[in-house]
Amino acid sequence: MTIKAAETMVRSNQTSMVTEFFFSGLPELEDGNLLFFIPLLVIYIFIIIGNLIVFFAVRMDTHLHNPMYNFISIFSFLEIWYTTATIPKMLSNLVSKKRTISITGCLLQMYFFHSLGNSEGILLTTMAIDRYVAICNPLRYPTIMTPRLCTQLSIGSCIFGFLLLLPEIVWISTLPFCGPNQIHQIFCDFEPVLCLACTDTSMILIEDVIHAIAIIFSVLIIALSYIRIITVILRIPSAEGRQKAFSTCASHLGVFLMFYGSVSLMYLRFSATFPPILDTIIALMFAVLAPFFNPIIYSLRNKDMKIAIKKLLCLQKVFYASAS
Repeated sequence: MTIKAAETMVRSNQTSMVTEFFFSGLPELEDGNLLFFIPLLVIYIFIIIGNLIVFFAVRMDTHLHNPMYNFISIFSFLEIWYTTATIPKMLSNLVSKKRTISITGCLLQMYFFHSLGNSEGILLTTMAIDRYVAICNPLRYPTIMTPRLCTQLSIGSCIFGFLLLLPEIVWISTLPFCGPNQIHQIFCDFEPVLCLACTDTSMILIEDVIHAIAIIFSVLIIALSYIRIITVILRIPSAEGRQKAFSTCASHLGVFLMFYGSVSLMYLRFSATFPPILDTIIALMFAVLAPFFNPIIYSLRNKDMKIAIKKLLCLQKVFYASAS
């Protein structure tokens, strides 16, 4: 038996031993993890409740049954599952000494987290195009953004977002993992997992390029749309008209900056390496903090949304009063 064959056999034996990964990106504090657990739990509950309120407020108020608010409600619905893909496991790891996840669980977490993120990114791009048509071509808007097209775009964003990553996840599932098994992150992500594979990891660069192209392409479409939108708004003669036109876009623009700002920091750095604590902070920005601020931005920056939320909360009060 040659030395190369022996090494291959040893590697094959080791591969079967790795059945789970260990998260090493979480803080190590003896009896002090509640300092992180409680704020994260409060944020997660707020994300769920806040996005549910936005979702049902849009669905129950007939005045908001138009493409823009329909996209907002779909985005809020996706945010609930986007955070649920990672935060519950983070919470579990903070109160458990065994901070592990099975390989299958890790692959599923990566798939759902990034598929939902992709769907949100595509939806944000669709929302930018919707605002572009509404402001730059207002007379043609009703005939272009029909309810049927709106539904097709919403469903298409979700389907394409989930199909896009399927080949990548299937490919990663075929890779051998023979140790070490420490993921230097707070959840399963492509680069930390690929670095653990016992095979040629040059594909990491290709993955980075693919992700970067997708991010840059979406950012360019949204940026060009808003450059044109702002140009048109500035030409509106009345100050009241300019303010009204800009207010319809301000919420979406804020969410776009938060979402793609944090995503760009994470996935547009290529070979650049950050300290572990900075990696964790960046991951928290786009996995936790951006979803936390989204319902706040949509509810506080939009007068129609605030009215719809008040109506929804009043309906709940009436329901509970009649039930009691």
